[in-house]
Amino acid sequence: MKAILTDVTKCIGCERCVQSCRIANDLGTVLPFRWLLDDGLSAVRWCSVLRKDGKFVRKQCMHCVQPACVGICPVGALQKTAEGPVIYDSGKCLGCRYCMMSCPFGIPRYDWESAVPFVRKCQMCYQGRVSKGVQPGCTAGCPVQATIFGERDLLLAEAKKRIADNPDRYLPTVFGESEVGGTCVLYLAPMQLDILTLGNKLDERPMPSRTATAMSAVPPVFVGMGAVMTGIYWIIERRMRLERDKAAANGTPPKAGHAPSGHGHNSSDGKEG
Repeated sequence: MKAILTDVTKCIGCERCVQSCRIANDLGTVLPFRWLLDDGLSAVRWCSVLRKDGKFVRKQCMHCVQPACVGICPVGALQKTAEGPVIYDSGKCLGCRYCMMSCPFGIPRYDWESAVPFVRKCQMCYQGRVSKGVQPGCTAGCPVQATIFGERDLLLAEAKKRIADNPDRYLPTVFGESEVGGTCVLYLAPMQLDILTLGNKLDERPMPSRTATAMSAVPPVFVGMGAVMTGIYWIIERRMRLERDKAAANGTPPKAGHAPSGHGHNSSDGKEG
C-alpha cells in the first residue's frame, strides 16, 4: 500500500506541493467564498500548508486505511483502492455530503460555486500518476523532500529510524500510524498535530465502526423518501391532468405553466394535429 510521509521539521513553507497539486489535477483558481474554512482547502485546492508553533504543516486528504467517507457513502461514490488512495466517482454521487460530515479530518469539500456541484478532495493523483507507477505531483514537486512517497511499511520504518536517530527532534510517535485505524499520509513532527484533526483527539478505533449504527438507517430513509417524492409527484400530476381535461371540456386553454394534453402539438398555428 502506497503512502506519503511528511517531515514537518524539513518543510520550508514554499508551497511547491500546492502548486504541483494544482497543475497535476488541473484545478482552478480559489475564490474567497465565506463558507471556506481557515485551513486553505477548497473544492479547487486539495493541498495546503498551515503554520503552527513556527513550523509548516501540509494538509491534504489522509487516505485512511479504513476510511469513514467510504464506509458511510450510500452509493459507493468513494472507494479505497488497493494501492492506497481513496478515490471519488462523481457519476455515482448523490450529493448527500455524508462523507463531509463523517471525515475526522474535515477534508472533503463541496463545489458550491459550480452549477453542477460535486464533492472534491485529494485523490493522491491516482488516475494520472499513482495507478501508472508515478509518484503524486505534491511529492514530486517538493524541492527539499520534506514530503516523500513510497510503500507505507517502508515509510513507517524510515520515520521510526529518524525518531530513533534524533529523539530530541521529534515526538516519539508517527502521526497516522494508528489514528482512526491508520492513514496513508504519515507525519513526523516536534509538536502535536491537532491542527489536522480540527482540534479533536483521535484514538485508534476506525471511523467506519463508529458510523455503522447511523448507516444501518440509511437504506430505509432513502426508500421512505423515494416513496414520499413519488406520492407528491403523482398527486401534482393528477391535479394537472384533471385541470387539462376540464379546460378541454370547456373549450378554454389550460392555465399558464401547464403543458397542453395530447401529442403532435404544432408550434406554428397553436393547433393540435
